[in-house]
Amino acid sequence: MDFTLDFAAGCIGGAAGVLVGHPFDTVKVRLQVQSVDRPLYRGTYHCFQSIVRQESMTGLYKGIGSPMMGLTFINAIVFGVQGNAMRRLGHDTPLNQFLAGASAGALQSVICCPMELAKTRMQLQGLGERKSKQKLYKNSLDCLVRIYRKEGFRGINRGMVTTLVRETPGFGIYFLTYDVLTRSLGCEPDDPYMILKLLFAGGMSGITSWISTYPVDVIKSRLQADGVGGHNKYNGIADCVRQSLKREGWRVFTHGLTSTLLRAFPVNATTFATVTLFLMYMRDDEGAVNDCEPQPAHSPLTVSPQQAQPSSL
Repeated sequence: MDFTLDFAAGCIGGAAGVLVGHPFDTVKVRLQVQSVDRPLYRGTYHCFQSIVRQESMTGLYKGIGSPMMGLTFINAIVFGVQGNAMRRLGHDTPLNQFLAGASAGALQSVICCPMELAKTRMQLQGLGERKSKQKLYKNSLDCLVRIYRKEGFRGINRGMVTTLVRETPGFGIYFLTYDVLTRSLGCEPDDPYMILKLLFAGGMSGITSWISTYPVDVIKSRLQADGVGGHNKYNGIADCVRQSLKREGWRVFTHGLTSTLLRAFPVNATTFATVTLFLMYMRDDEGAVNDCEPQPAHSPLTVSPQQAQPSSL
C-alpha cells in the first residue's frame, strides 16, 4: 500500500511542481543553448521579458506536454525505488539516503532523457515568434516520433550519458541534503511551523542538487538541442565541452543558472508540500500510523519527531 500511495502522491506533487517551474525551465534552456556570436538575450529577466513580449505567456509553457507525460512513470520510479531501497538497506542514515536517492535517479533517467529531449526541442521551436509560422513538431509525442523516424532509437536517447551523470549524484545529493536539513529542523505534529520547515528543506535540497550538477546539465541541453535546423555542431560529449570552453570560457557552465535556482526552490517546495499533504490526508483516512510518528520500515515521505525526512522529486 505504501508504494501505491507514493506513486499517486508523486504524480500529483510532480504535476504541481511542473506547472510552477516550467516557465523558469524554458528560460534556462533558451539561455543555455543561445549562440555566443549572436545572443538573443542579455540575461534571465531579459529572456523572460522577451518570451512574453514576442511569444505571449504561452511561450513560457512550450514543451510542457513532455514533462507532464513522463511524470507518472518518473515519480513512480523515484518514490518506489527510493522507498524500497531504504527498506532493503535497513538503516535510515544519511549515507543510505544518498545511495537510495542515487539509485532512483539512475533508473528514472531511462524515461527522463527522451522526455527532456522532446521538451528542449519544443522549447526552441518558433524562437521569438508569437505564432510559429511553421511548426516542425505538433506536440511532444509527435516530436519524439519524428526524431525516432529520422534518427532511430539512438536519436530519442540523445544525451542519455549526460542525463545519467547528472541524475545519479543529483538525486543522491537531493535526498541527502533533505535528510540533513529535516533532521536539523525537526518535525513535531503540533509544530505550527512544520509545513514551512518542510517547504524550506525541500526547496533548499533542490537548489543544492542543481548547483552540484549544473555544468553537466548545460552540456546535456546543448547535445539535445544540437541538430535543430538540420546542422550538428558536436561529435559527442567531449567535443561539446571542448567547443563550449573554447568559444565561451568556463562561464558557459553557468548559463541559465539564475533561472534554474529561481525555479528550483518553488518547484521542490510545491512538490514536497503537495506530496506531504496528500500522504498525511490519505494515511489519516485509512487510520494508518500518523505521518509524524516513528515507523519501523522507512519509506519516502515518512516523518518522525526526531528525523523528519519526507522526500520529493
